[in-house]
Amino acid sequence: MFKQLGLIGCGMMGGSFALALKQAGLVRRVVGYSKSPSTTARARQLGVIDMEAPSALQAISGADLVMLAVPVAATESTFRAIRHLVNPGMLIVDVGSTKRDVVDAARRTLKHDLEAFVPCHPIAGREAAGVENADPRLYADCSVVITPIERTDKAKIEQARQMWLALGCGDVRLMTPHEHDAAFAAVSHLPHLLAFALMNSLAAQPDGDQYLSLAGPGFRDFSRIAASDPKMWRDVLIANRHEIGTQMQHLQRALAMLDKLIAEGRAEELERAINHASHARANWRLRPAGPG
Repeated sequence: MFKQLGLIGCGMMGGSFALALKQAGLVRRVVGYSKSPSTTARARQLGVIDMEAPSALQAISGADLVMLAVPVAATESTFRAIRHLVNPGMLIVDVGSTKRDVVDAARRTLKHDLEAFVPCHPIAGREAAGVENADPRLYADCSVVITPIERTDKAKIEQARQMWLALGCGDVRLMTPHEHDAAFAAVSHLPHLLAFALMNSLAAQPDGDQYLSLAGPGFRDFSRIAASDPKMWRDVLIANRHEIGTQMQHLQRALAMLDKLIAEGRAEELERAINHASHARANWRLRPAGPG
């Protein structure tokens, strides 16, 4: 059990983490800070936190567990704000969707206390932002990727792993920050980019509203993630732009091939290409989870 959680960022992700810890009986007290005082006050009213802190530094005073649930672009400034109270007895984790930039920020700011930071990415979330949408079940059965570096304390890695498992996470695995960012550019960041582009493409057409009125479940499922938090995804896409650029090249080649087959009326080859995609999707659904 943790004595005190210092929660920096009392939105949906951070709030859900605090509630999950409370529900599991893993923390005695939660002290929270958000950039917006009204958010922190609302978090206390909702029982997400027990005490409001006027600054990030004061939020971690006396904490043995610190959660950074801030946009990835705010990671370095947050580390700078708290570094004077960081100590080896703390476990510091985050929920950032990119990891190389987060790790680089930690290296530049934490320096001698870098061992306490265990970079994490729980694969969970919702389109609805805000502490009002915090849910203690958000992390149940989700996967978590931990991306330690050479200076991360091995005991802290295990402590973080056990914490996520205690919150009900079904798969906790280790990757390097580079491996993480390359993988999530392909399976998360690029799909979000495509959903944003699709909605913008329709909105820019004179008959876009009429087309949308005819959309069914397939379109709903594909476009759902376009409703995600704009500021968060702005930061994620810029932070991981190099890996996303690589995935865009792969996608452009695949689209160009399909475009050529359609334009030239090559029905059998087009069917084979669609069949290949169909089998790949079916096999992915049946594939067991990877190693923890």
